[in-house]
Amino acid sequence: MAKKTSTIHGINGPVVTIKGDNFAISEMIKLSELTGEVIALKPDMATVQIYETTAGLRPNTPVTGTSQPMSITLQPGIVGNIFDGIMRPLNEVGDTAHTWQVRILVETGQHLAPGEIFAEVDETPLIAYRAMIPPGVSGTVTHTNPNGNYTAKCPILSLNNTQTLTLSQTWPIRLPRPIKQRQALDKPLITGQRVIDTLFPIAKGGVAAIPGGFGTGKTMTQHQLAKWCDADLIVYIGCGERGNEMTEVLEDFAKLIDPKNGQPLLNRTVLIANTSDMPVAAREASIYTGLTIAECYRDMGYHVAVMADSTSRWAEALRELSGRLGEIPAEEGYPAYLATRLSAFYGRAGYVTNLNNTEGSVTIVGAVSPQGGDFSEPVTQQTKRFISCYWALDRRLAYARHFPAIDWIHSYSNYISSLTNWYTNNISPTFMALREKLIAVLQEENALLEIVKLIGTDALSKSQHQTLALARQIREEFLQQNAYDPDDTFTPPGEQFKLIQKLLGHV
Repeated sequence: MAKKTSTIHGINGPVVTIKGDNFAISEMIKLSELTGEVIALKPDMATVQIYETTAGLRPNTPVTGTSQPMSITLQPGIVGNIFDGIMRPLNEVGDTAHTWQVRILVETGQHLAPGEIFAEVDETPLIAYRAMIPPGVSGTVTHTNPNGNYTAKCPILSLNNTQTLTLSQTWPIRLPRPIKQRQALDKPLITGQRVIDTLFPIAKGGVAAIPGGFGTGKTMTQHQLAKWCDADLIVYIGCGERGNEMTEVLEDFAKLIDPKNGQPLLNRTVLIANTSDMPVAAREASIYTGLTIAECYRDMGYHVAVMADSTSRWAEALRELSGRLGEIPAEEGYPAYLATRLSAFYGRAGYVTNLNNTEGSVTIVGAVSPQGGDFSEPVTQQTKRFISCYWALDRRLAYARHFPAIDWIHSYSNYISSLTNWYTNNISPTFMALREKLIAVLQEENALLEIVKLIGTDALSKSQHQTLALARQIREEFLQQNAYDPDDTFTPPGEQFKLIQKLLGHV
């Protein structure tokens, strides 16, 4: 296909208009050394969002269309590394000359269907990259290379003598990868955080939001989940956060040793860094980049946890781009399609049967940063429509050094009913009953504290004083957890149950 060329007509920050109508919506374009994506079309004019700074661009600069949607390359070398919002490596990653020790898993004459695994590479000591037949491709193997060292772009397999396959493939970031079937969300994602696993558990393949004001511990909570949850792979998306926070993530993850296997935590982590000073358009794309990586490894049979920090900064990028396009704003200036974009984002989570009949999952935990801690603002309210686990952070708890600062009164999990059988069969038949008792004590404490505010403690009965004392013990010994204490930072579900038994033994 011949390259489509044109020139720049106008520039408005990261939004550029180009002459011509021979482009397509979502098509990736190149201008000078910059990359962009077509987001609107008019007769004889196309609007493009640029993923880098447009400083120095001028009208009439040549523009080239690629005839391809905005896509990323999926290949060995992703895990353990850091990329920007459109998957350009930020360190010594992605060397096309790097060779990998490849194990060929198929034979000549074998028929392969979409999604089937034909080769494997030990990407890190914890993750094996499994090269798959791309969706929509099938055929009979007519040639295979022997096991050996190959680059990601080297042909290693032929189908029907017409199509060659390599270790890499490209995929549009805004298009969910196909699956065979969705499964019930009936297995918990074990985090080792007592307030989460016991009170507000999340299922593998589920979605959760962590809303909280500045300094309440959203990033710290996500760090804990990334370190301790029982996912095979972590995709951490730093979306519009401060540069020093991302630096802290990089430094911490580089030093941490995964307690489950003794390997560096980076050996099962992918980092997407798009800080607040980076181009706003790339921030908007960064969560789709992270999700596409997560879905790729899900298709290989892994359980992946995606940490998005934060979706509010992503929504602000949507708002800025919408404003530059002159779209009619909705509530607080956000675009009218904010809910649609949030739904599409969280909707890519799930526990699935893949095309190759393996099982995998993508669990999404998104941080929400409402301005001034106002949970009634649009991003928080719209997010609640599409998530089933809500871990609301409380400023008073955070300032009292109670971490995780998850408010047990306003938080909830809709996965309780689907996870009951797992807890009953794997922990104890009485686990859920004790959990209900624990919640009842905390709720009664909340009601009693309201009475104390009005008329003081003298109006309380002896049993009510005992309830307050028990609730305080639950808060200090069970709900509060020290992330820096090696014995307290992670508690297995079985030990959580024993601790509840000890606390509620006389209830």
